[in-house]
Amino acid sequence: MAAVADRVVFQTREWLDFVARTQNADPVVAAVLRDGERVGYFTGLVIRRLGVRILGSPFPGWTTASMGFTLPPGVSHRDAAAALPDFAFGPLRCLFVELVDRGIAPGELEGLGFDSEAHLTLEVDLSGDETAIFDRMSSACRRAVRKAEKSGVGVEVASGPGFAEEYYEQLRGVFARQSLVPTYDLERVRELIRCLEPSGDLLLLRCLAPDGRCIATSLFPAHDRTAYFWGGASQRTDQILRPNEAMFWYAMRYWRERGVRVLDLAGASEFKRRFGGAEVWVPSFTRSRFRGLTSMRSLAQAAVQARQRWQGRRLAGVTAPEEPAKAG
Repeated sequence: MAAVADRVVFQTREWLDFVARTQNADPVVAAVLRDGERVGYFTGLVIRRLGVRILGSPFPGWTTASMGFTLPPGVSHRDAAAALPDFAFGPLRCLFVELVDRGIAPGELEGLGFDSEAHLTLEVDLSGDETAIFDRMSSACRRAVRKAEKSGVGVEVASGPGFAEEYYEQLRGVFARQSLVPTYDLERVRELIRCLEPSGDLLLLRCLAPDGRCIATSLFPAHDRTAYFWGGASQRTDQILRPNEAMFWYAMRYWRERGVRVLDLAGASEFKRRFGGAEVWVPSFTRSRFRGLTSMRSLAQAAVQARQRWQGRRLAGVTAPEEPAKAG
């Protein structure tokens, strides 16, 4: 597996270890065969939820953007996906499979029995020189970066599992302002750092005010040609110093210097649009062995979101229901 080029970070051994530890999951790395010859790989993990074995590649809640297949040019993703249910429902004894693969276009698996939906993300092209990348940002974003520099805001690379506490405390504040709680716990961040940092595939950033206080933090994993925004948080009282724009600009230059050519911003909020990324629709595909399991997944996901809203209102002392602001 290590010899295959152009893997995303979510297909690496380190990321599989991270998901396995935080989700009580069993990693699956399988060869893709064509006429008996190995032509690629599939990456995923098996979990058990409510007694149901599920093959996720990835699965919602894993804070993992995509997995799927690693295939060379000329090998069909559609053909590989067509063989996946037999593998999942047969040798793996799963009843449900979920697939997100950046090499599969929306609609490409039509007619294969998969249900699908798509979400929008933004990808920043890092292949040009710094001036070209900077010029593609909105004028407001460029002004924010310059303001941070003129104000004496500094960005530094952080390290060690202790960074998790610093980041998570700020993250709790971001969610609390929306009467919510974070969708993952502190241990998730600790495990991410433990598993990824030694490989060099994880950038931890700390943004400092002129007086030395930490006012923002962020995490950017990357591998081969693609980096991802995994999470970020900042102090509301210091937003005037524009720490978030400063951190993103630092991350873009950091990974570009190390050969990364694309930064996936993990969404398409108005804030993220400032960085000049191109719109990309990323499809996800699901298939169940028996009817009803797909609707059960949707109901379970809605229940988790409702529980998050309830916990946030309880911690904030809100007793009446209210519509929370959406997280970016």
